[in-house]
Amino acid sequence: QVQLVESGGGLVQTGGSLRLSCVASGSIFNIYAMGWYRQAPGKQRELVASITSGGNTNYADSVKDRFTISRDNAKNTVYLQMNSLKPEDTAVYYCNYRPVAIGTGYWGKGTLVTVSS
Repeated sequence: QVQLVESGGGLVQTGGSLRLSCVASGSIFNIYAMGWYRQAPGKQRELVASITSGGNTNYADSVKDRFTISRDNAKNTVYLQMNSLKPEDTAVYYCNYRPVAIGTGYWGKGTLVTVSS
């Protein structure tokens, strides 16, 4: 069993910042990548950012230069620093852990981020 617990969501004004954290626990035998996805009301879940075990990162175009993903391998934790937040960033943010390159991996329950205008 794998558990992913997200924290750090909340309400923030436009232009503000939040830092999301996700701790992975349980049967963590290998980490290919960890990442953050988000789902806004009425929209599909989309990739926000991901980071591989080797440190390679990938960002959605909409968050480049505003969000930064990082990880602490020793703590099985991934972070998402979100700056210059916009109302369109409002969504439930989900942590994702993939032990191998194929498959969708495991998901957390999500944390709500609300950006007020």
